[in-house]
Amino acid sequence: MAGNFRIETDSLGDVQVADSAFYGAQTQRALDNFPVSGERLPVEFIRAIVLIKKSAAEVNAELGLLTREQAAAIVTACERVMEFSPQEYALQFPLDIYQTGSGTSTNMNVNEVLAYIAQRDCGVTVGANDHVNMSQSSNDVIPTAIHVSALLSVRDSLLPSLRHLQGELEKKARELEDVVKTGRTHLMDAVPMTLGQEIGAWAAQVAQCRERLRSVMPRLAQLAQGGTAIGSGLNAPADFAELFAQRLSVNSMQQFRPADNAFAAIATQDTAVELSGQLRVLAVTAMKIANDLRWMNSGPLAGFAEIELQALQPGSSIMPGKVNPVIAESMAMVAARVMGNDTTIGIAGQSGNFQLNVMLPLIAATLLETIHLLANSAVLLADRAIATFTPKRANIERALARNPVLVTALNPVIGYRRAAEIAKEAYRSGRPILDVAVEMTDIQPAELERLLDPANLAKGGIISRN
Repeated sequence: MAGNFRIETDSLGDVQVADSAFYGAQTQRALDNFPVSGERLPVEFIRAIVLIKKSAAEVNAELGLLTREQAAAIVTACERVMEFSPQEYALQFPLDIYQTGSGTSTNMNVNEVLAYIAQRDCGVTVGANDHVNMSQSSNDVIPTAIHVSALLSVRDSLLPSLRHLQGELEKKARELEDVVKTGRTHLMDAVPMTLGQEIGAWAAQVAQCRERLRSVMPRLAQLAQGGTAIGSGLNAPADFAELFAQRLSVNSMQQFRPADNAFAAIATQDTAVELSGQLRVLAVTAMKIANDLRWMNSGPLAGFAEIELQALQPGSSIMPGKVNPVIAESMAMVAARVMGNDTTIGIAGQSGNFQLNVMLPLIAATLLETIHLLANSAVLLADRAIATFTPKRANIERALARNPVLVTALNPVIGYRRAAEIAKEAYRSGRPILDVAVEMTDIQPAELERLLDPANLAKGGIISRN
């Protein structure tokens, strides 16, 4: 011991490590080598690696490669880490995202911490490389952890959040199915629709996003584990990959299986890129909903003012009484970040040079950040924007009554050109389309009221003359 430090040794020699640290020399070297961002890999990713180590230890014991005592000590250490507080994770897994591209530093960080705890708590000699990392390589552990952490995060966090958002949208659509408003194309007045139809379209978008995410999960469930260094499985038993997948499935309550081709699973991150692309679609959907809400809420006097979002906080440090659509703005910023993250992941996915992708920590961190942001924001959007906004019926009805595009319903009756003349006159004079149509056609007012009824127009189809 030397002061508050102890001496640890690896293949390069001696290293000073803080007495409070559970890790060893290789983690300390990486900590010294990569003071880049101060950003650590997400807890979900570390927990995925710990699940991998637990499952691998159990399989190695089953195959007679580890003693029962060694395997039990490693499993105990894994369970201890799973109980860590956020502060303990930060203290014992301190490595920067921007490290060795294979993630070897983080794999060894976990190996060293588990070996330390196993020996401390169980009194069993356990080596970070020889025992915790048995039948494994960083090159198959880290790609496996990317798949496992992403799949479990989508399953446990993102999909439930989207289900909640979809439910709130569908509930709001039913609630407002009788509110007829002016539709818009090119930001210009178009034929009528209901608020329920508009919000129902958002719900359909979210439902499709959920389905897209579910479609990726079978490929996320294919694991590189067992391929070791490059995919050949050197230093792993022939049946390790299958037994590992079975054990991990039990430990995670999620079905996993070996990759169809271990070489591809280690050399590429195509499935992570695919998942990121589907998350980008979700971000595009979220941006569309957020911006529609902002436009519809705009005003209260000089905008559309069709709805009123819940007032959550003062909107200006200088303009008293101003209230802004803060949840929609937050969602839009998240969507922008996710789109940027997708570009990052796409570029990183191209770095599968020969037999190994060398931007794995960046892919892991960026993918999990995206999932985390979207899951949290979806709930906020559902609870603090969708569920709580109210329609401004008087404003909606006033604008609808003056919408010259209602004349579209007369096309089958009087023809497009004649209908266009009526619309132009209504625009020019600023009068309701019904009044102009009474003057410019021989159709009786009662019949025109029926033909131009916005509620009927919102139902679609051809409205024929009696």
